[in-house]
Amino acid sequence: MEREYIDGLVSVIMPIYNAEKYLAGTLTSIFEQDYRNIEIVLVDDCSRDKSAEIIAGFQKTHPEIIYYLQEKNMGAGAARNKALELAKGRYAAFLDSDDMWMPTKIQKQLNLMSEKQSPFSYTAIEMIDENNTTIKSKRNIRETCDYRYLLHNTIIATSSVVIDRSALGDFRMPLRRGGQDYATWLMLLRNGAVACGINEMLVRYRVASGSLSSNKFKSIKQVWEIQTQDEGINKISAAFHVFCFGFNAFKKYFM
Repeated sequence: MEREYIDGLVSVIMPIYNAEKYLAGTLTSIFEQDYRNIEIVLVDDCSRDKSAEIIAGFQKTHPEIIYYLQEKNMGAGAARNKALELAKGRYAAFLDSDDMWMPTKIQKQLNLMSEKQSPFSYTAIEMIDENNTTIKSKRNIRETCDYRYLLHNTIIATSSVVIDRSALGDFRMPLRRGGQDYATWLMLLRNGAVACGINEMLVRYRVASGSLSSNKFKSIKQVWEIQTQDEGINKISAAFHVFCFGFNAFKKYFM
């Protein structure tokens, strides 16, 4: 049976795991959105810090928060999938617990999706460190992204994504050890959908110090596995895509 969603409602999908350091700032960036018809679905993956206490404090004045505690630690992909199951909104907006949105983000994306008749949108980001200091200013993005383009480019940041579930259906993220977000975007664009982008910095994306190089090498390995295993792409084509992906990732982080 096809799910029915609440039209106009944006469901923020956020996995929580030991997020106490940045959680208040992340939630505040949602509360400050110009667009007000929002529910916030927080799935706690068995945090061992004060994340649950922080959330309980916000729930006293923010009834739009839905909190769910996983029975056991299952990873960010499973937490996002549980949040997608609980979410009632037509639109699913992904946000990681240490990133932040600019106040106009959701309204601008919904306007663009309506204008372009697109079921998928994303935005430009800037990178910040643990102290909210900008370490990489806005990188330009393409204003459209289809399946073929995504095969060789690292363009879509998870915390920038909004999906129209009325158009793309009641999807779940593939439960991989890593790269679930990239695998999901490929899955959603596989059948011809085109994502639309806003070339404006509307997300502040947090990067832990010293993690850039190691994360990108790991990410390139994941891209290879996703393309050859999940997408069934032959190894010669996948090797070319991965080379392009790695080059574009290098430009994104270091140039």
